[in-house]
Amino acid sequence: MPAMDLRLESPLDMHLHLREGEMLTLVAPYSAAQMAGGVIMPNLVAPVDSLARVREYRAAIEAACDPHVFTPYMTLFFRDYIREELVAAKDEIIGVKLYPAGITTQSEAGVRDFDRIGATVALLEELDIPLLVHGETAGFVMDREEEFLAVYRWLAETFPRLRIVMEHITTAAAVEFLEKYDTIAATVTLHHLLITLDDVAGGLLRPDLFCKPIAKTPRDRKALRQAVFAGPPRLMFGSDSAPHPRDRKECVGCAAGIFSAPVALPALAGLFEEAGCLERLDGFVSANARRFYRLTPPAKTVRLEEKDWQVPEFFGSVRPFLAGSRLRWSVAAASLAEE
Repeated sequence: MPAMDLRLESPLDMHLHLREGEMLTLVAPYSAAQMAGGVIMPNLVAPVDSLARVREYRAAIEAACDPHVFTPYMTLFFRDYIREELVAAKDEIIGVKLYPAGITTQSEAGVRDFDRIGATVALLEELDIPLLVHGETAGFVMDREEEFLAVYRWLAETFPRLRIVMEHITTAAAVEFLEKYDTIAATVTLHHLLITLDDVAGGLLRPDLFCKPIAKTPRDRKALRQAVFAGPPRLMFGSDSAPHPRDRKECVGCAAGIFSAPVALPALAGLFEEAGCLERLDGFVSANARRFYRLTPPAKTVRLEEKDWQVPEFFGSVRPFLAGSRLRWSVAAASLAEE
């Protein structure tokens, strides 16, 4: 039986960490080779919270991705903005990213008092700039995302024209909540479709599977899979690929983050094939995001083929998700026109 080919039109990663400096140079090409574009997270050591910072960071990303065709869709780190700042930035950003203070990597400058964010959120609604949210409270780690649903409810009902993205949802409750408001979309990661907390800490602790939000229960994973495989229009792929060097992973105070960029599309193809819905993968990794964000990404066709390969143990100083595993799909080619 001949091997199958799978073609994806302008695949997009709607939640991506590319870091800075040498790490940016190392990891960015793995996303750029597979994707037509990605939504770039702004939680750098010095947050991307001005138009000047957006332009500076975008230029660094474009240089790191060359010669691949890849559009970095930039975000601003949420703070109190005045209207003039957002008007000036609107055409150069895809949205504003809100982090609760201290809830994840380099989010110390995030929101501490949600009663004080209304003026800026109202401007986002007026200017039709999407609000991207890391939706966790500071409560018990397994309950944080479900507790944050009250904030999403307040946002959706107080600002009914605001487009909101629930980033990297992990729970059955979040899946159910998504159906309540047409203005809310959500991203789902590869790793939350594959692992549970038992994989992280059920035996010896596996630091490379530690992430925020933390992986949840088998019931939650089942709910995520059922939702994604059903193909609803407001669920989008966002890898939350977040690399850390070995000294940040194998240490006291292990950093949260999973580096999944090199395996994103091949592993997703295997998952969707196993579920018998390979034809819905294109919607998850491209069409849904284009529709919700009103994007026209580069016309880049990525071809996957049934070709067995082993994921390397390391890419430079970074251990990838599924390191050492064998995947049956691989990226064969990317082109700007249909072959």
